[in-house]
Amino acid sequence: MPYVLVEKEQCCGMPKLELGDLDSVDASKRANIPVLAKYAREGYAILSAVPSCTLMFKQEIPLMYPDDAEVQAVKEAMWDPFEYLGARRRDGLLKTEFPKPLGKVSYHVPCHTRVQNIGRKTEELLKMVPGTSVHTNERCSGHAGTFGVKKAYHEVAMKIGKPLFKRMAEHPEGGAPDYIASDCPLGGHHIRQGFDRNGLGTPQLEHPITLVRMAYGLE
Repeated sequence: MPYVLVEKEQCCGMPKLELGDLDSVDASKRANIPVLAKYAREGYAILSAVPSCTLMFKQEIPLMYPDDAEVQAVKEAMWDPFEYLGARRRDGLLKTEFPKPLGKVSYHVPCHTRVQNIGRKTEELLKMVPGTSVHTNERCSGHAGTFGVKKAYHEVAMKIGKPLFKRMAEHPEGGAPDYIASDCPLGGHHIRQGFDRNGLGTPQLEHPITLVRMAYGLE
């Protein structure tokens, strides 16, 4: 299946939207939409490995520009990676032979994945890997967009996330997980820091799509 890595795009604008900077959101939209709309018109599915970015193009920008045909075309072409892989599995086009087990995985479902209403697509695919036990957690990590990286709020963000950190550190099969993962890269790093801060062990942090690559035995 042909694929293209999109070039010349900018930030989706979600951080600026959260801060109420609509002029910057508009600038990002004007930079990104013409580039992405070209791929949408050519029949490509467009995937983003960050749930906030996927949501921005699926929901937020279309709500802001309901009469923009290019925005709506990008909306229809935009997929969460695991939503897309699940669809290709239903089509019989996804290889499901995974030669490498992943062991114990503690997986975090980010809020911007949940709000897309696509179900637990990441969990479903990871559970298909033989020799893999997935411990799924939906509690808030405390990062909350740009909140968790600001000096004034970082310690509060760590406290908010502590119940999640402790839950992810206790895998139901006993002991610490081999991997911790979140579809949100920022949330994942926040959780990793929470593990370090609270002495919860040192499992390897990987994005779920990286775990799939590993399960396929791809280097």
